[in-house]
This record gives sequence, structure tokens and C-alpha cells, in this order.
Amino acid sequence: MNFTSIKKFFLIAFAAFVAVPVSAQDLLAKQAPVDRKMKAVDSMVLKRIIEQEEKYNPSADLYEDWNNVYAHNETTLPDSFRIDLRGFHMPTDSRVLTSNFGARWGRQHKGLDIKVYIGDTIRAAFSGKIRIVKYEPRGYGKYVVIRHHNGLETIYGHMSKHLVVENQEVKAGDPIGLGGNTGRSTGSHLHFETRLCGVALNPALMFDFRNQDVVGDFYYFKRNKYASESAQATRLRGVGGISTSDSDQDDELAIASPARTSNVHFHKVKKGDTLQAIARKHHTTVAKLCQLNHIGKTIRLKPGQILKYN
Repeated sequence: MNFTSIKKFFLIAFAAFVAVPVSAQDLLAKQAPVDRKMKAVDSMVLKRIIEQEEKYNPSADLYEDWNNVYAHNETTLPDSFRIDLRGFHMPTDSRVLTSNFGARWGRQHKGLDIKVYIGDTIRAAFSGKIRIVKYEPRGYGKYVVIRHHNGLETIYGHMSKHLVVENQEVKAGDPIGLGGNTGRSTGSHLHFETRLCGVALNPALMFDFRNQDVVGDFYYFKRNKYASESAQATRLRGVGGISTSDSDQDDELAIASPARTSNVHFHKVKKGDTLQAIARKHHTTVAKLCQLNHIGKTIRLKPGQILKYN
């Protein structure tokens, strides 16, 4: 390579080296308006995300406060309200209902009673935040209250153990406690409530425990139609054909499960009943009763307690 060629090569290389910062400056200059536009777009996206969250989190508009003191504080219900039931999880896999929502023993029963055994896992029905974790010896026993994004609050009573703490975020299906027989209870079961603005609504309007499903994607609450719809829900999804009063409730409850071809039978304990007497009546053994109900032979039976015998 001669001198002229070498000189030409270095001149070209120098020109290219000098041109780099100039190009970079041009690119930065051109990028500045783009960055401003992207910042504006990011702000719009963030605003839309917030709007969507508020749209699908109606509980923010329904409840004025957050406290860990009261299980429920009834306020004014809206005339109509759409409750999103999508993303649900059944609180228990039990299909057996033992008591309906409504009048019972001269007072209002504010939820459904579902047969569970001590130690059975109880789960959050929807995603939300744990508001209360307490023990009430003369009422709910060990219970949990969850405020959900769809506007509902659910209450889970008579559990044997808590698995969550107050102010904890949970997702639908997360374990929150274990089945039990604490508080004012006559036999192990889950007392399950659904409340809107603190007012108890019939869970059968939304949950079908026998089919382990919800009634649809949404439940449309309308104040002027609620009473008739609640009565119809109990007829369809409550304790079928069984009165909830002591005077006319049958000793033997035959409850069909969709997953089985034969009926599952239960005995409602009366005053003076013993395991030996119940076993003789239903042609079984005390050992079998204890095995089916996860109880001991020395258990003290309570009137109204439900025992499975086959």
C-alpha cells in the first residue's frame, strides 16, 4: 500500500469517527419527542388500568370504612347491583346442606349450613382481603370475614382452626380455615354467609352446593325482587323438602348427590339419643357411625346434630 492509499484510508476512518457523535446527537434529538409521546401513552395506559380496577372492584364504592371489629354493619342496600360470580371457588367440596337461609327456631338464620367434618379444608369463595379473624364463643365460634372485590363479604363460621390473619390478601380457593364445631353449634358444619353492604343475602341465590357450582356468571340483585327470588332459590337449591323447624323435621334425611347413584342418609339427633340407639335403629354399628362421622365412642351428642349412618 503506497503513501497516498494510506493517507486516504486514515481520512475516511477519521471522518467516520467524527460523524458518530453527530449521528448520536441527531438520534437523541429525534428521540426526545418520541419519549414525550410514550410518557403520555404510559400515563393514559395507567389511567385506564386504574379505571378498569375501579370498575371491577365495586367494593370500593359500597363500603365507607375498613375495620377489624364488627363482623357486619348493615347499611343501605342499592336498589340494584350486579355481583360478578366469575373466578369463584366453592368454600367446601361438601354437597350436603343441613339448614336453609331464613326463619329457623323463631329467629332468622342468616346463612346456609353445610355438613363438613372437623379438619376439612375451608376455602375463600372469591379473591379479596381478610377483614376479620376472631373467636366468638356464643355465636360464630372461630370465624373469618372476607371482603371481596365483587362487592360481597363472606363469613365462614364454627371452624376449628384459622389459617389466615387479618388484612391478608387471598385468592379464590386459598385455604382460610378448617371445619369444626366451635361456638353456638350442634355438630360439625360450616355456617356460610354472603352479605352485601352488611345485609345478609341468601347464599342459594348464588351458590349451588349440590352441583358444586355458582348459578351463573353474575347475580343481579334487585331490591324489589329479592324476597321472591330468595324463596325460589331455597326451593331449588336449599335443603329439599325438609322443614327447618324442630317440630316437623324428619329424623332421617335422604339427600341425593349428583355424583352418586344412591341416596346418602343422615340421622338428626334427638334429646336422649345415644350412639347405641342410633346404630340399632339404622341396623349398623357404633364403630361404623364413629368411622363415618370422624367421632369417638364417648362423644356427647347434641340435639339437632346430624350424623351420617351409611
